[in-house]
Amino acid sequence: MKIIIVGTAYPYRGGLATFNERLAHQFQAEGHDVEIMTFTLQYPGFLFPGKTQFSEDEAPETLEISRQVNSINPLNWIKVGKSIRSKNPDLVIFAYWMSFIAPCFGSIARIIKKDKNIKCVALVHNMLPHEPSLLDKLLPPYFVASMDEFVALSRSVVTDIEKIDKKQKPKRFSPHPIYDHYGDLLPKEQAATQLKLDSDIPYLLFFGFIRSYKGLDLLLEALADERLKTWNAKLIVAGEFYEDSKSYLDTIERLQLQERVILHTSFIPNNEVNLFFSVADLIVQPYKTATQSGVTQIAYHFEKPMLVTNVGGLAEIVPHGKAGYVAEPNAIAIADALVEFYQNPSTFAEGIKAEKQKYAWDKLTKTIFHIS
Repeated sequence: MKIIIVGTAYPYRGGLATFNERLAHQFQAEGHDVEIMTFTLQYPGFLFPGKTQFSEDEAPETLEISRQVNSINPLNWIKVGKSIRSKNPDLVIFAYWMSFIAPCFGSIARIIKKDKNIKCVALVHNMLPHEPSLLDKLLPPYFVASMDEFVALSRSVVTDIEKIDKKQKPKRFSPHPIYDHYGDLLPKEQAATQLKLDSDIPYLLFFGFIRSYKGLDLLLEALADERLKTWNAKLIVAGEFYEDSKSYLDTIERLQLQERVILHTSFIPNNEVNLFFSVADLIVQPYKTATQSGVTQIAYHFEKPMLVTNVGGLAEIVPHGKAGYVAEPNAIAIADALVEFYQNPSTFAEGIKAEKQKYAWDKLTKTIFHIS
């Protein structure tokens, strides 16, 4: 098949770009002709909360990536839609993640669909955002109405799409596949040396960009629990602040955690991800709201146990007692789970390996083809 993925990709950075590139590699491995069409302008600068949108890594090898889409220029949307239609693809996949992009993607799809032989499928990471605004009610229906079918990465996202889709178009759930391209698990001592850490200390890892819905404040409160001082565990926070850091730094100082929290608060390049997961004993995702998370799929790749909160689809992905712990999204419950981990240490090795098998990339491509 000839497949075009419309969404973020190199030279843009981050989990969504990584996802689209890995999906394209999977399509190639299955013998399909695939192209990613990404942005000339993804976000206006004032809308982007991080330091830079662009990757410092080398361009992905073997992938055809073209920069054509301007997220805020309607004339460009018409041009891109006509360009895609002229390529006569069998399938166009719109990798959707936020309301801002709905007018752009919805308009491009409408131009494409003037050729009724081209199928437009939405691959939806989030339908409704963690921190909604008025625009999040107004814009998504325009995108949803332009699609033929939907694949969602969590069951809660399927529910969100159903709230918007009035025509009951086909929808299917396929869990977020494993991020398996970050290199190998290293001995803890080796990773600790490269990160200039003491390898004899137990480490918790909070990984990924930092926003309020991810619950780092809850984890800091939990870490201050008197019971946890017994094990001298330290928390590594590895990821860029996507909001003001002051409240977190103030919390660390207020709780006197300066010696127990290690901040690596810049964007973590792909070639350093394995260092942080290799040194960690437990990956902690104390989210207040969630759909699914790419961090869990990195943890599965490195076969690390996880502590997640009982929000969104996280408990589906990390079954309690098998691949880690599921706690309620509050500091006391998170602290209780951490105490349990250190009092009764378990690698959850067999459970993690069994769960890991559910998240192969060909399961996602089979789901996409099944409904298309």
